[in-house]
Amino acid sequence: MGKPTGFKEISRRERPYEPISQRVHHWREFVLPLPDQELSRQGARCMDCGIPFCHSGCPINNIIPDWNDLVFRGGWREALDVLHSTNNFPEFTGRVCPAPCEASCTLNIVDQPVTIKSIECAIIDKAWEEGWVRPQIPKHRSGKRVAVVGSGPAGLACAQQLARAGHAVVVYEKRDRIGGLLRYGIPDFKMEKHLIDRRMAQMQAEGVEFRPNSHVGVNVPVRRLLEDYDALVLTGGAEAPRDLPVPGRELGGIHFAMNFLTQQNARGAGQQVPEEQEILATGKHVVVIGGGDTGSDCVGTSIRQGAKSVTQLEILPRPPEREDKALTWPNWPLKLRTSTSQEEGCERDWSVSTRRATGNGRIEALELVRVDWVKDGNGGWQLKELDDSVFTIPADLVLLAMGFVHPVHDALLQETGVELDPRGNVKADTEADPGSYQTNIPNVFAAGDMRRGQSLVVWAIREGRQCARSVDQFLMGYSELPR
Repeated sequence: MGKPTGFKEISRRERPYEPISQRVHHWREFVLPLPDQELSRQGARCMDCGIPFCHSGCPINNIIPDWNDLVFRGGWREALDVLHSTNNFPEFTGRVCPAPCEASCTLNIVDQPVTIKSIECAIIDKAWEEGWVRPQIPKHRSGKRVAVVGSGPAGLACAQQLARAGHAVVVYEKRDRIGGLLRYGIPDFKMEKHLIDRRMAQMQAEGVEFRPNSHVGVNVPVRRLLEDYDALVLTGGAEAPRDLPVPGRELGGIHFAMNFLTQQNARGAGQQVPEEQEILATGKHVVVIGGGDTGSDCVGTSIRQGAKSVTQLEILPRPPEREDKALTWPNWPLKLRTSTSQEEGCERDWSVSTRRATGNGRIEALELVRVDWVKDGNGGWQLKELDDSVFTIPADLVLLAMGFVHPVHDALLQETGVELDPRGNVKADTEADPGSYQTNIPNVFAAGDMRRGQSLVVWAIREGRQCARSVDQFLMGYSELPR
């Protein structure tokens, strides 16, 4: 693929960013696209490596070498077709996916992987600019009706695939706008929301009906969906957050990260947040507990709101600066990563555990302790507090970003009667067909975080697509949708 000697002649070049001094004063995306000529050069770096490990690294199985080669040769329109053959929403993944494909790239052995994510994003952005993205309206209608509950990436991908197969699809969303955590969980500076709106318009033209403000199990009866539709697909998120059970947890000013992030996205959409419910970082010492993507989003949001200081804590040890390629490649490596938000001004600390929160009605400080992870007699890892390592930091706002444990076990799951797996997720596979996405209720399916637990947008899109094929097979006895 690409130019046979391209990887030798051309250096990796990533998309640049707006300077920190500028981007922290607005909420827009700040990644600056590369010119077409440079993207062609970057596509030329894709090797004819025999076994394209990027395929196994990409959860959605993007055909990466093919569209790299097409971009190198100027075949942008053909590259779009290849990209859309596996991914319904590359403009989402091209912005927020951590790019495990690049970690798997053969050139990552020397820390110079092909800029796969940048090329992917450039293909779809050019396609929208040129008017190449159009509705794919089915020639025939099946007469079957499918309800999809949840409008995140899994639900949207599933709904679009089913509509293209000719089914009448209705998407139910409990919030006032469609998009799930794409809309309310990912900050605007990482992904602007007009990207969702234009896909919604495409899907509506394809026959998908959207019903926001429809909380199934609250203001929409579960029984009605089971009676009115031939199949029901559950694609809500893993929304039950992991809590911090320490003394002082009840103090004001300690919030789950997602409550903080969704408020800011609501403001960005022009909505009013009641003053008594506002969570703002302005002028405060902010402490983010949790070192993952959600925590990083809290950091960038706090900085833009004008926090006095931002500290991010992680209970795990500091990862190595560089992975051992011989041990990890082509798998996703554990190594130190610094996000754009963390670069904007954040104090990071590792191997730290929270002992208690202190304050007079509201949080004023956190008492922390240094920890080490040691193996017990059975080979399991145990957390051990280090002697004489207790310390205190000021905290006016504490954001809990320690991940999510499973879907909320609400009326939707209870009234459908679906079984749960040992982790509390919806059990949606049969022994006879492990990839069926089918629950113990024959016409009820599940996909995305609700089925697999907290994961990436790219995994959600893949699950939605595969679930759609399974639903189509259930309804029609066969399916021509891609796997």
